[in-house]
Amino acid sequence: MSNAKKSLEGKRVVLMGASSGIGFATAKAAAEEGANVVIVSSNQQRIDNALAELPSGSEGFAVDLSKEENIKEFFGKIGSFDHLVFSAGENLTLNNISETDIDQARDFFTLRFWAPFAAIKYGASSINEGGSISLTSGTASARPGAGWSVASAICGAMEGFVRAMAVELAPVRVNCVVPGVIKTPLWDSMPESDREGLYQYVSNSVLAKRVGEAEDVAEGFIYLMKQKHGTGQSLVIDGGTLLV
Repeated sequence: MSNAKKSLEGKRVVLMGASSGIGFATAKAAAEEGANVVIVSSNQQRIDNALAELPSGSEGFAVDLSKEENIKEFFGKIGSFDHLVFSAGENLTLNNISETDIDQARDFFTLRFWAPFAAIKYGASSINEGGSISLTSGTASARPGAGWSVASAICGAMEGFVRAMAVELAPVRVNCVVPGVIKTPLWDSMPESDREGLYQYVSNSVLAKRVGEAEDVAEGFIYLMKQKHGTGQSLVIDGGTLLV
């Protein structure tokens, strides 16, 4: 890639939840744009595997993002940076509300909502001028299916949080990406036949006629880092899911 195309040259990008899936795809894309990437995940082995595919000089940290104190400690030691991307999330259990364990439902908010909340609380002051924060929502906020009450609530909360932070942290830009169904390890807890059935159903249903890939969403995160004027926005990358 020519230097003219490396629009993130010299920028330091912190990616939380970046040892696999969308986060890792975004780390690779940012590195290709010239960024110095810092990946964060809970598993050291996955970090090591990811670093083996990233350019020399990339950094990796094993951090349990479910603990506020760990997030505070992490940002206390890494110094300044330009862009923060948060895409961490565990596999959700989908149940109708009559079958939902409320304590378990509360736990799902820990990593998917309160962890990015803490990341901004402790990391925002270290973002360089012209920097940005990009979080992750999902189309369940606007078009949930039966059994998606918790997922829909988390996604809706995230989009409201993004708008609030765009106002509070200005001029730091704060946005989120809103993926549809994407082929990532998120779905690995499903039996393989059910997972393939989901992918086939989505491929037949959405306007793009295929399931999204992690790289599709990564391009959205790269755009949100590179553009200079959009903030408080939710960038939908769903193959047309919300239109059908």
